[in-house]
Amino acid sequence: MKHWFADVSAFRRDPLKFLVTQGSNPGNDQLVPLALGPRPTFLVTDADLVRPMLKLTEDFVEKGRLLHTLQPIVGWSMLILNGDEHRRRRGAVHKHLARGAAERLVPQMSAQIRAVAARLARERDFNPHRVTAPLAIRMMTVAVFGQQVLSRGDEVALVDAINTVEDDIADQMFRVMPVMPWERYRRRRRRQRAKAEMLRVVDQVRHRGAATAALRSLEELNLSEVDLRDEILTLLIAGHHTTGSTAAWLLYHLAIEPGLIEKIAEEAVQATNAEGEIVASKLKDLHYSQTLMHEVLRLYPAGWWFSRETVRPMEFGGRKLKKGTSLIVSPWHFHHDPRYWDAPNEFRLDRSYTSNAYIPFGGGPRACVGMGVAMLELQLMALEFASSYVFERVDPVPAPWPKASVTLLPPPIQISIRPASRHSEPDETLAAAASAA
Repeated sequence: MKHWFADVSAFRRDPLKFLVTQGSNPGNDQLVPLALGPRPTFLVTDADLVRPMLKLTEDFVEKGRLLHTLQPIVGWSMLILNGDEHRRRRGAVHKHLARGAAERLVPQMSAQIRAVAARLARERDFNPHRVTAPLAIRMMTVAVFGQQVLSRGDEVALVDAINTVEDDIADQMFRVMPVMPWERYRRRRRRQRAKAEMLRVVDQVRHRGAATAALRSLEELNLSEVDLRDEILTLLIAGHHTTGSTAAWLLYHLAIEPGLIEKIAEEAVQATNAEGEIVASKLKDLHYSQTLMHEVLRLYPAGWWFSRETVRPMEFGGRKLKKGTSLIVSPWHFHHDPRYWDAPNEFRLDRSYTSNAYIPFGGGPRACVGMGVAMLELQLMALEFASSYVFERVDPVPAPWPKASVTLLPPPIQISIRPASRHSEPDETLAAAASAA
């Protein structure tokens, strides 16, 4: 029998490889035991178990201790909460983030993408994640508040603050030995400085978005000042990670896959009206931009793992589970498991995404509240970049695998773009857009 911490070293060394190895060869086990500490922990390896698990009521499972590691940053927001209070807050936000509600803002969202892309065309070389992370925050604020409420400097400051503490938090989740006192002090100071900067940005959001319906919906919940700020911060962080990281990979594959950019540029023409704006109602009929988005979400799910914790003894997946058992679900594992996908590590556009093994946003009543907006943003980015720009250079190819931190982070990549032939010299519209960015 393995000792309590037998798997910690392999997990910390390469968590993505570890989860695929453990999950793809489970024999007849639907739940594979992981030795990651004194508390019982299992990896869910049967895709047909995921949705039933996520639909279990809070009499059986809750979010649990692993997710609570994020509490010093996001506070007691809906990301951490369970029960009625979670549902109350989620309901107030969801009505503004549902795809149908966000589609009315397609012209504003497209304008923000074009503004950033025009600036990049002038700069030529860029690291996609350094661009898409703040752009994702901007898009989230447009989706939620209906307007751009942050400056470019605020967006970059928020991304940098998140990056400052993310690896520290990831390190705390599965650790055998405690952090030394002096290092714990340094981490606490970093976290305090980063949280202060995050809350400064949140205050900007509240000041500039004060009259918007989404902020009124949150204020009507009668939350404390601290809770209200933490809910806004959670929305910004979730938008940054879900879309920002995935969008970087979307640009990478748009650049390197032969013929793909031309196909999506043709779709952009089909979806554009006489005024040059993308029509939201036409997006659902665009095969290539939708498939690109789904395949990138399959290959690089930003939320590469999530967990639930049992609140009482129960039977599940053919095992008797004790109270306090952690059940880990890894979208990364399921999306790269050869039992569910042919050539799972290859980028392909001939796949179906209806399988239970496709869970980039989780599932059930706790599925990512912003998934509709995220998918809309990704499709718009693909269409706007493909319709107006040419990718000239990508380095490196192939890109290294992402880094598994709290979320899945893209490696440094350099991409060069220029306006397509019809925009060989940036016209006045592009120049104005670049200035607005």
